[in-house]
Amino acid sequence: MTSRILKSTGTAFAAVLLTFNAHAVEYKAIDAAKSNVAFSYKQMGVGMDGKFKKFSAQLNFDPTKPAAAKATLEIDLASIDTGSSEADQEVTGKSWFHTAAFPKAVFVSNQIKQTAANQFEVAGKLTIKGQTKDISFPLKQTAQGNVGMFNGSFVMRRADFNIGEGMWAKFDTVANEVQVNFQITALASK
Repeated sequence: MTSRILKSTGTAFAAVLLTFNAHAVEYKAIDAAKSNVAFSYKQMGVGMDGKFKKFSAQLNFDPTKPAAAKATLEIDLASIDTGSSEADQEVTGKSWFHTAAFPKAVFVSNQIKQTAANQFEVAGKLTIKGQTKDISFPLKQTAQGNVGMFNGSFVMRRADFNIGEGMWAKFDTVANEVQVNFQITALASK
């Protein structure tokens, strides 16, 4: 009787492992058309929003092995959309992003650890305008079939990256803190 129970338990355990492994996925490709990188900030005390229209990401993420995960996000800074063509032109200039010399913002992860079911803490380096800073942020992952959605946000301080120099260096007109929000839609590899 005991051997039958052990055999039955072992079979059930093996079935659970096979089911889990069958559902384990690794995300490697992103769907840029269904992804977005946006930001919000205050200008003269008024909330403003914007986004970047062009970016790319390299992803190697298996939710069952977060310590082995890697992610890189590159944003084309000239693709900024503040809602005003005049403002877009201003922020690509030398005082702000200086896109002629520094066309991209780049984030490279160096650690991803799970904090709860489908929730992770991501740490890495963000480089903008020749300045590199360590950042970390929470990341939430949801799966729908072979599609994974990765949502995260962090606060960037523009002074850390020399964004807004000269007459823009003070924070009375444009606040120092910029909230960056992103949603990356990734496809699972088989």
